[in-house]
Amino acid sequence: MAVHSQVRPIDERELARVLAEASAAGTPLEILGAGSKQKIGRPIQTAASVSSKAMRGITLYEPSEMVMTARAGTPLAEVEATLAKRGQMLAFEPVDYGPMMGGEAGQATIGGVFAANVSGPRRVAAGAARDHLLGIRGVNGRGEIFKSGGRVMKNVTGYDLCRGLAGSWGTLAVLSEVTFKVLPAPEKTGTLVLFDLPDEIAVEALCTAMASPFEVSGAVHLQAALAARLEHPGLRSQGKAVTALRVENFAKSVAYRKGRLKDLLKAYGTIMDLERGASQQFWNEMRGLSVLRGSDAPVWRISTRPTAGPKVVTALSSYMECHAFYDWSGGLVWAEVPPTTDAGAADVRRVIAGLGGHATLIRAEPQVRAAVEVFQPLEAGLDRLSRRLKTAFDPAGILNPGRMYAGM
Repeated sequence: MAVHSQVRPIDERELARVLAEASAAGTPLEILGAGSKQKIGRPIQTAASVSSKAMRGITLYEPSEMVMTARAGTPLAEVEATLAKRGQMLAFEPVDYGPMMGGEAGQATIGGVFAANVSGPRRVAAGAARDHLLGIRGVNGRGEIFKSGGRVMKNVTGYDLCRGLAGSWGTLAVLSEVTFKVLPAPEKTGTLVLFDLPDEIAVEALCTAMASPFEVSGAVHLQAALAARLEHPGLRSQGKAVTALRVENFAKSVAYRKGRLKDLLKAYGTIMDLERGASQQFWNEMRGLSVLRGSDAPVWRISTRPTAGPKVVTALSSYMECHAFYDWSGGLVWAEVPPTTDAGAADVRRVIAGLGGHATLIRAEPQVRAAVEVFQPLEAGLDRLSRRLKTAFDPAGILNPGRMYAGM
């Protein structure tokens, strides 16, 4: 393989041959789908890249069983379009990192979604991507083909392996095929919006709604500075912070639950009811991380307890300017901070150590990502376990070496 060349295996057997040759030669490889998340993680030095983009196609779809199997390089857009024709969806609603990283929208592959465990606003109700993964096929760093899991949730053979590889960012194996469950798409979607709430009060309102029996499937709060970047003109023109709650299901159920939520939350102020088109536009923006586009400023993705979210942002704001929006009822914080030599890493880690949680530096210049811990530093026991897994799956250390942690 030539230096900096890209290899696109057309099937699993070719992929296995490529990885076996690289392992024997000790050739480090960058593992990609379509490259929509290529700039996330520590910069890596490799001799070549291997893309799953040519391994594409839906190989099984049983709408009545609500299960689909697709090759790893299949575009996410193709998967979702196929599901939409049968009134079904990916319930975990994966976000699209591409545009906020300076790329194009809609380029993600289904294999990349599961390899990075990418989940969106509906995760608060439906679970993460890994929770919907039923089975996988892949190739490890030795060039060995393996499979795990099955086509139904009750088939638990190897299920933990599926969950373990989801979120490993191509450092343990290259996925060649994934099997996952799907769910019916809602008949109707409605969104309730409150304006100008302080972060702590907004998260209190979101948590109140999530604790209710009214099945909220999206709960976000955008500070005014980021709400001003919304593409939705009616929300952008308010010039205020935006707090939004989504309810979905059959039309009568949505109408009833919106009414009950309005009663429950009336103490928090006037509530706007977005009509269907505006509601869908807003949540599409949340999936596309639209308010984080158009800037090169570093962005941190911080997961914590929902009630701790505002405390994390307040603490960060005492060290640096911080613009934030909250997802998952406050349990996920997207924090945009000023560009510095470490993107505020020292202060972010200090705050997280005190309040609890995990922080990943999603967007920053390569020299910054090379100098700091991009992913949450591992505790000693977990670090040892992770290194043993790396040795077991990729003994030659050829797969995305150092992307997540130095020496792994």
